[in-house]
Amino acid sequence: MTQTQDMLAQDIETTPDWQPLLVGETVVLRPMAAEDWKEMFAAGCDPLIWALHPTRDRYREQAFRRYFEEGLASRSALAIVERSTGAIIGSSRYHVHDPESGPNSGEVEIGWTFLVRRHWGGATNREVKRLMLDHAFRWFDCVIFRVGDTNWRSRGAMAKIGGRLRDGLIDVMVDGVPQPYVVFEIRRDV
Repeated sequence: MTQTQDMLAQDIETTPDWQPLLVGETVVLRPMAAEDWKEMFAAGCDPLIWALHPTRDRYREQAFRRYFEEGLASRSALAIVERSTGAIIGSSRYHVHDPESGPNSGEVEIGWTFLVRRHWGGATNREVKRLMLDHAFRWFDCVIFRVGDTNWRSRGAMAKIGGRLRDGLIDVMVDGVPQPYVVFEIRRDV
């Protein structure tokens, strides 16, 4: 191996890939692409998906378009694809709050997740989060999840996958308005 190849191999191991291909038993997580718009909106245009979310109108095309475009711009959004059908059934993404601190020195967030209703309450969310957690733990010791304070469905889902609720509330800007959120964490060593 040349010195350049060795440096590239080391860089691959030290630089997180926030749009990996993650393959599970029932789902595949792959980088979200502009071409996914129609199928992603079809999956996310159900008002009940967003009923407890701080952005309750995200089922509308304009609001969902903003969510979709922000996901593309983040370069960390993943399409959730059902293996048995090849259909997009949701999305999720990573976010590093302090990228200057570098891997293993802080925490990364998993969020902006939605699933079509037929996958609620089952094993799909657990599988998606396990794939994403395992990937994130290659670089970070702690993964956080910010959840709208009154989003009881998401809070329950976090408890099901082992999230530990941190004390207090934080304000998150949602469409220019501060909204109360809680923060769950999952640590690599737990």
